[in-house]
Order: sequence, then C-alpha cells, then structure tokens
Amino acid sequence: MKLLVTGGAGFIGSNFIRYWLSKYANDEITNLDLLTYAASQASLDDIKNNPNYKFIKGNIGDAALVKPLVKDSDIIVHFAAETHVDRSVLGPEAFIETNIKGTFTLLEAAKNHQKHFHHISTDEVFGELALDSSDKFSETTSYDPRSPYSASKAASDHLVRAYSHTYDLPITITNCSNNFGPYQNPEKFIPRMITNLIDGENIKVYGDGLYVRDWLHVNDHAQAIELVLKKASPGSTYLVGGLTQDINNLEVAKLILQNMNLGEDKIQFVKDRPGHDRRYAVDWSKIKQDLNWHPQHSFSDWLKLTIDWYQANESWWRPLKNEAENLYKKTGQ
Repeated sequence: MKLLVTGGAGFIGSNFIRYWLSKYANDEITNLDLLTYAASQASLDDIKNNPNYKFIKGNIGDAALVKPLVKDSDIIVHFAAETHVDRSVLGPEAFIETNIKGTFTLLEAAKNHQKHFHHISTDEVFGELALDSSDKFSETTSYDPRSPYSASKAASDHLVRAYSHTYDLPITITNCSNNFGPYQNPEKFIPRMITNLIDGENIKVYGDGLYVRDWLHVNDHAQAIELVLKKASPGSTYLVGGLTQDINNLEVAKLILQNMNLGEDKIQFVKDRPGHDRRYAVDWSKIKQDLNWHPQHSFSDWLKLTIDWYQANESWWRPLKNEAENLYKKTGQ
C-alpha cells in the first residue's frame, strides 16, 4: 500500500510513520512536510535511508505539487496543521491558510482520484466542559470551538465531511485528545515542563493550574489510526483518548516532579492565556467497541517513559527550545 502522509516531520506524524513502517515494512510512505518550526527531519533520522520512505518538502496548499502525490497514493493521512493555541492567538492567519485552505487543496485532489482521505483532528473542536461535571465529549457532541486554532480545525472537519456527502469521497476522521511522547516540540505543555526542569528552571503553570486535559500517548494514537485505516467504514468518525481520569495540569506537574525527584517549589504560576478551555474529557468507547482499541499503558507509565526520552535526547530538543522560549516571551509567559 502507498500512503501519502502530510505533516510527517511533525510530532504525531513522525511517530506514526515510524510505527507504520515497523509493522508494514513493504508499504511505501511519502512524507509531505513544509518543515515549519514545529517539524524536524531529525525526528526520522532512523528511517531516512529506508527505500520505502520518501521525503518531499512542500506546502499542502500547493495544488500543482499535491495533485500527482495524491494520484500516486492509496491513502492520504492528513496530519499537517498549525496546532499551538498560543500561536493562534498571536497570529490566526497561518491557521486559516494551513488548516482550512490546505485541507481544501488536499480534498480537491483526493476527490478527483477518489482516494481514501483520513483526517486527524482534535477534541478542542467541541469547546470545553465544566470542571464540576462528569460529561465527556463523544462523536455526537456539538462543535463549539473557542480559539482560532480549534475554529480552524472545526472548519476542516466540516469540509472533510462535506466532501464525503457531496462527492462520495471515502473519508475517516479521528478527533484525538492531547498527545504526548517522544519528539514533541518543547513549546508544548509536558515537554516544556520536562525540559525546563532539566535546565534547572521552574515549571510554569497557567492560571490556577486546575485545567483538565485527557492525555493520549502518541504510540497509542498511532495504533488507533492504524485500526481506523484498516477496519473502519468510510464516513466513520472516532474519538481517541487516554486513560487519565480528570487529571489537572497541576497534578501532571506534580507527577513529573516526583519522577524527576524534585520538589513542588519548582512550580511557578503564570498569567492565564486568553480563551483557555477549562476541561476536556473524551469518551472513546466507540473505537473500543468497534475496533477493539485501547491504550497500551497507563498515563503514569507513559509519562515516565517520556521523561526518560527527553533526558536521553537533549541533542534533539535543545535547538527547538530557544524558538519555544521566544514565543513565551511574546505572550508574557
């Protein structure tokens, strides 16, 4: 099988490519990535010489580039996106260009050749949940995006479904919760905490720290996508989440400190960001029931492995951390 993976030099995309080739050594993967700040070819150094792997630097909005790549593929796995909420607050335009217009360009090419289009999305399209509720997002939850990032992803979700209904395009969608694991840019919450502590700096926690997220390890996410690509019916949507049960950011910070044998005096509360959603929680019972998917390890076990990886791979994340720090200087964090 031939896969066109967009954004495959990014965090989730690179881990997916590595996972897929480890299981399907005879499949061919073309990785289309523009190599923006959040992408790194170094994330795939271990497979760059694999004869079944090809990297192409390019923009998903470039129709002339995209069309022949889509024509030559069996499945498009669409990771490419601007993803950082803080960056979307500072500059929404890039999110509109990549997440909406870029997805449109890919869909047009997929429509012309009737290729299976798998779209990677986020639980943030559903808005937020109250801290004192037991509600969870499901595949039938109404959309209520609250940041330029989540609004752009919601728009792309709607486009994908519209192409399914209007043009009979075979599509599938997964809306995942917050991912973590190896090769994640240190601007993100968990690697930012870990790398700050490695550098002897404080953990910076937004607001009161009681914001709740559902945490999904990137390897579990890759397996979920695999099952959807292999077994799901065209037109299906699945939510993919982790094993965390309403753990808040402050509790995550304390777990990281415990694993690194550091005290809670390393926690520094900072000014909250605009439009900060209070709580996310994902009901992934549908993908468990339909496709027999479930996370392989607990959050605490995956977290320990993630800390170990960042401690052992400073040469990978060190060049990226300076860029991340420049962002937080702009936002006052």
